[in-house]
Order: sequence, then structure tokens, then C-alpha cells
Amino acid sequence: MRCLIVADLHYTLPQLDWLVAAADQFELVVFAGDALDLASIVDIRAQIVVVKKYLALLAAKTRVMICSGNHDLEERNAEGEKIAAWITTVRELGIAADGDDILIGETLFSVCPWWDGPQVKAAIERQLDAAAARRPAHWIWVHHAPPANSPVSWGGKRFFGDTELEGFIARHRPAMVISGHVHQSPFIKGGSWFDRVGETWVFNTGRQPGRPPTYMVIDTDEQRAFWLAAGQGEWIDMAAPLQRPAQPVREAPDWLRAVDRIPDPFLARPAAAAG
Repeated sequence: MRCLIVADLHYTLPQLDWLVAAADQFELVVFAGDALDLASIVDIRAQIVVVKKYLALLAAKTRVMICSGNHDLEERNAEGEKIAAWITTVRELGIAADGDDILIGETLFSVCPWWDGPQVKAAIERQLDAAAARRPAHWIWVHHAPPANSPVSWGGKRFFGDTELEGFIARHRPAMVISGHVHQSPFIKGGSWFDRVGETWVFNTGRQPGRPPTYMVIDTDEQRAFWLAAGQGEWIDMAAPLQRPAQPVREAPDWLRAVDRIPDPFLARPAAAAG
């Protein structure tokens, strides 16, 4: 299975346009949180309407799952904790969302919400404990914040990851955790887009401006993970022990050549006639 992974698009419409255009090259699109942008001048309710339209376009092309990030929280639950209530409504589009455990082939995906307090954190713990009872050989978590004390959560001066996630990983040892949240980690000294915590591969896509977004592709059949950013392309062999640095992409796979040909609608527009 070939999975396209993005995170932290933060209501960047050219990046969402690219994502829709690229989706049909992949069997699964994983959106690891922060579809919205709390700092935007666009009202959060309007952002939700637009993002759901993009998600519907994605779901018409391929299977999709999305978890909430800290920028996606628009309501509070009965205990006063911030939640992304809107994300649960994407299930009507056939999209897996916060709290879902989805078996695709022989791989179980657990989609975890962003937690703002003890109630949601306890719900994640119950979700993972229940999923562990029926886990197949391959178990992948989608969790916006990466684990603490790992290069994938390094911000340049300190780690910004989730210490609770460290404990969940130690208890359950999933095959993989897909995250975002710490935008700069893949680009700075001491940071990275990949790491291994015990037996578990952990990933952070990072964030860049412009189009396309920073993205990852994971091929579960070939056990390879690719990371693509502006002017950069790297991959690792997940069947091998952790090695640094990652290997440069020298021969582009078919899917990479296809997405590289996606036109930029702005650049493709004809020049205005001289008046």
C-alpha cells in the first residue's frame, strides 16, 4: 500500500489544491493534523466549510484519514477541554477521523485526537488499549504531536513533542507513528523527519510555504519511507536498522514523476493581454 502523508497545511489553499491533484496516485491519504489555521484572518467556521469541501474531493479519489491538531480545535467538551468537533463530521464523507481504528488489509490504523486535558488523553489511552487487543502484525498511529525527546520533535532549542505519547509507544510498540506539529524539525541541525523509538518508526513531515507542501510517501509493501520538500528528496529502508543520514532520491519512482508533473494553476494561467 502506498500512502501519501501531509500535516500542518494550515488552510494553505494552493497546498490543498496540490493534495487533491496528487491523491489519485495513492491508495491512502493521511492528514496528520492542523488543516486549519487559528492565526488566519479567515473565520474558523468558514475555514471548516472550505476544508470539508477539499476533504470531499479527496474522498472521491482515494481513501482518506485525518486526525486533529492544535489548530483544529474549535469547541470545548463538557469538561471544558478544547476539541475539534468538526472533524467527527467528516465520517459522513467516508473519512476516518479522531478515535477511529481502521483495518486496511493487514494494517490497523489508529487515528488519535489532539488532547487538551485529562479527559481526551484518557480517551486516547482507552482507544489504544482496545486496539492493542486486536492488533494485527502491522499497527500505525496517526497522532499530530510527535514523541518528545526525539529529533522529530526538536525545535532548535528544546523538544516540543508529547511525553505521554512516549509512554504509549513504550507500552504498545506500534510499527509506526505519523505526526507533524513541529514545523522546523526536518530542516534544522539536530532535527529530522524520521527516528526510531524502540521498535517503532516515528515521522514528522515538517512544513514549508508554497506549493507543493512538504510531504511523505510510505510504501508498506516495499518498506520504504520517502520525504519530499523544496529541492530535497530522501528515503529510508524501514526493514533495516536506523541509519543516518537518509539516502537521497536518485531514481524517481513512477508516483514521484507523476506528482512532479502536476501543474501550478497560477503559473498555467495565460498572461493578460496588453491593453
